[in-house]
Amino acid sequence: MPAHRLPDLPRRVAIPVPEQTRATPVTATPLGRFNTASAEEAARTLLACLSSHAWAHRLASHRPYPDLPALLAAADEAAYDLSPDDLTEALAAETLPALPEDTYAAAHTALSAAHAAYESRFGHVFVISLAGLSPDETLDHVLTAIRSRLANDPDEERLVTAEELRHLAKTRLSNALGGAGNCAPRH
Repeated sequence: MPAHRLPDLPRRVAIPVPEQTRATPVTATPLGRFNTASAEEAARTLLACLSSHAWAHRLASHRPYPDLPALLAAADEAAYDLSPDDLTEALAAETLPALPEDTYAAAHTALSAAHAAYESRFGHVFVISLAGLSPDETLDHVLTAIRSRLANDPDEERLVTAEELRHLAKTRLSNALGGAGNCAPRH
């Protein structure tokens, strides 16, 4: 008697079970694909989120991660351990935040001047996490932050910049491996 058939018992009804001729393929999650990817592919994914080879290597070498929160916690911890050279490497790949398309030319000019002053003072691009902000809030937030951070001494700004990079990396990883498939734009 086939295993999927119940024996013929009085007052009982056997419910037929459809035969399965092949297993239903399971679609891997982005995190599952990341966990099983080659070391080089995993590093490329990570470097798109934060351009530090030390950070990417550390995270890739500790795979597999049981879930996204575990990966994000590991990413945050690894980012705290970045050396000054690792931070410089990561900052070199960052780009300026994009402004909404309808931003006035005067705002672009003010922001360009603020960015130039920041880069002149600190020697690297201004980075800030804009996660959770609406496009309408972006310009004011960036201008306020850049003006405020220009008053920091270089050591203090390095700490603030490192914290912003950690936020950016976590947001990008969440976007890349939480289902969206790609890292968020760099800003």
